[in-house]
Amino acid sequence: MTLIDRTSHGVYTIMPTPFHSGGEVDLDSLRRLVDFYEAAGVDGLTVLGQLGEAPKLTHAESVEIVRVVLDRTRLPVVVGVSAPGFGAMRTLTEEVMSLGASGVMIAPPANLRTDDQIVGYYTQAAAALGPGVPIVVQDYPLTFSVVMSVPVLCRIAREVPSVVMLKHEDWPGLEKIGALRAAEEKGELPRLAILCGNGGLFLDFEMRRGADGAMTGYCFPELLLDVVRLAGEKRTEELHDIFDAHLPLIRYEQQPGVGLAVRKHVLRRRGLLASDTQRKPGRSLSAVERDDVDLLLARLARRDSRARL
Repeated sequence: MTLIDRTSHGVYTIMPTPFHSGGEVDLDSLRRLVDFYEAAGVDGLTVLGQLGEAPKLTHAESVEIVRVVLDRTRLPVVVGVSAPGFGAMRTLTEEVMSLGASGVMIAPPANLRTDDQIVGYYTQAAAALGPGVPIVVQDYPLTFSVVMSVPVLCRIAREVPSVVMLKHEDWPGLEKIGALRAAEEKGELPRLAILCGNGGLFLDFEMRRGADGAMTGYCFPELLLDVVRLAGEKRTEELHDIFDAHLPLIRYEQQPGVGLAVRKHVLRRRGLLASDTQRKPGRSLSAVERDDVDLLLARLARRDSRARL
């Protein structure tokens, strides 16, 4: 088992949870997804995230999904364990870490308001899980309504040694990445791995500001890998050319309330999901929306042959 740490980097794909049309977990499609992501060359996987529909799963289903993924790959696997209380969080964490998970991701509860409350929450979470469990802090104020300032993140990184990674999803957030890296250079916080979400919407410039990679689930992970690789090679023009080709689809996929339906539709068209079903409450694309996405795929295929489905 390889644990994530403050030097982790690359592309950690957020995996959707496949369901049969009746709402049961589709483990065959799950295995197919794992094989696809590994063949694409991703550096790690993240399961049971927001777009993995984790709140709709039972505890037993969550553990079974992690078990199947870990049985299928040797890639590092981060597991979302956010829960209303630390008891449920600790139970799930103990089970998935015993199976071989590489770390856990925790989102802040929406009732946190002050800086001290935010720092205190992650301090208590780390104590509940134990010092041997690496933690990813999910910073996504547009969804969780919790604003984590740079000083707060510096405090968490200093005071909670098991917090090793930030999943950066603040928006706008480019200056925040730069400020964190500047604080690191000044010695105001220990090094923190920064992987970015938001469907990759800002990844081209996030890499320029000092991000270590992506932790998101855009339906073409190959593009995320391209951007991270080209950024490391300083091939800026090529990076923006390929990113710009995908941007219309990335933008469409990132619509609130629609994004997961778009993602599952494309993954089904790519032959990875047997069904684009979401577990209820959820939605599917309308006929017009499917036509929109198929138009974007056809246009993308003119510039990137990987989109020829």
